Amino acid sequence: MINLYNTLTRQKEPFDPINPENVRMYVCGMTVYDYCHLGHARVMVVFDMIARWLRTRGYPLTYVRNITDIDDKIIARAAENGEPIGDLTARFIAAMNEDAAALGVLRPDAEPKATENIPQMIAMIERLIANGKAYAADNGDVYYAVREFAAYGQLSGKSPGDLRAGERVEVDGFKCDPLDFVLWKAAKTGEPAWESPWGQGRPGWHIECSAMSENLFGDTFDIHGGGADLQFPHHENEIAQSVGAHGHSCSHNHGGKAVESHVKYWLHNGFIRVDGEKMSKSLGNFFTIREVLKQYDPEVVRFFILRAHYRSPLNYSDMHLDDAKGALTRLYTALKNTTPSATFDADNDYVRRFQAAMDDDFDTVQAMAVLFELANEVNKTQNAAFAACLKHLAGNIGLLQRDPTEFLQGGNVSDGLSNHEIEALIEARQQARAGKNWTESDRIRDLLATENIILEDKSGVTTWRRG
Repeated sequence: MINLYNTLTRQKEPFDPINPENVRMYVCGMTVYDYCHLGHARVMVVFDMIARWLRTRGYPLTYVRNITDIDDKIIARAAENGEPIGDLTARFIAAMNEDAAALGVLRPDAEPKATENIPQMIAMIERLIANGKAYAADNGDVYYAVREFAAYGQLSGKSPGDLRAGERVEVDGFKCDPLDFVLWKAAKTGEPAWESPWGQGRPGWHIECSAMSENLFGDTFDIHGGGADLQFPHHENEIAQSVGAHGHSCSHNHGGKAVESHVKYWLHNGFIRVDGEKMSKSLGNFFTIREVLKQYDPEVVRFFILRAHYRSPLNYSDMHLDDAKGALTRLYTALKNTTPSATFDADNDYVRRFQAAMDDDFDTVQAMAVLFELANEVNKTQNAAFAACLKHLAGNIGLLQRDPTEFLQGGNVSDGLSNHEIEALIEARQQARAGKNWTESDRIRDLLATENIILEDKSGVTTWRRG
């Protein structure tokens, strides 16, 4: 039985899907106006891991991750570049998919785009108005009336009263309440717009996910995920919209807690931090995935992300990535030295403990600990069945599926010597050793060491890996 932490109820709960034959998970995806950064990488890798594990445990899962391809930032960036919005978003969608594939992230089952679901958004807004949950303002915008949703604030724990008293709430003379948020924006000159009952305009950000998830999954579904930064206001507003439009919420029991939500389980991954601060573009301390992959193998980055519990803050630094590289190298070295067998005991203690860790709110920290214990056993015993078990268990979370030598030698990409140059130097060293020219042999070994190339001489054969 999988237990997961539900942000909505602030407790771990047994995973009891609405329909075990049709498990549905929706994750808020990227706004495509720039290259993805490490915060995006964490969302992609974490929910890829969760999707893989649900499927490993036998759940027939449909995984949806949306794409926001129209919003203020996209419009501004396209104008700044002097290019059509469609060209901008297409370019960064392609870049996002390249980055995700490099990190071993499997494509979701569906990736709906906001611009392809405008009619569904308009229809949902019409229902909200009909249900007394929204209103059209004199400026052509349509707003959600937060006062009409008594449960507002339940996901984030924020009190509407406190929010109204706070200084950060946007004041808009056309709103009935400072907390009301926009569902439909009246058209502005030079911006893309669609026809609607309220005139030309475009949807607000929050309505996108409510409409797209309903279009694909219906009134209720099992899991909604995203980064912790989306908990408020985006996900809070989604609940208000979806429950307000449907007129009902997910009726399943949540450990005795009464909640109103169209989603049964809300999952949020933690922030990435740099020097104690959240990584963000506004602080100027963010790193794109592409920048990081120039220095580190993509699997090292995936390992770095999964090495922490998905709900915990993740501290970024070169030191932590270097440590992740060394740790992953130890696992691959175990597989390099012992060829996995075709079969293994699927009910051994390592398997049971790995499964127990992953079933406990996807605890990759403890699951990784099992992998390292198993690698130590492989190194001690050279047991091919244990090597197969190691590769199998790691594969459940998207790790250790490459040829060990290919990983350890870092492919053909290096800031220093190429693989061909390294092989040539090793051949020259072997010739020097055969001629008992120990000075030259040592010189070449020292030269390779300065390039962080580690040689291993065993039974007259020299192998190498990057340190």
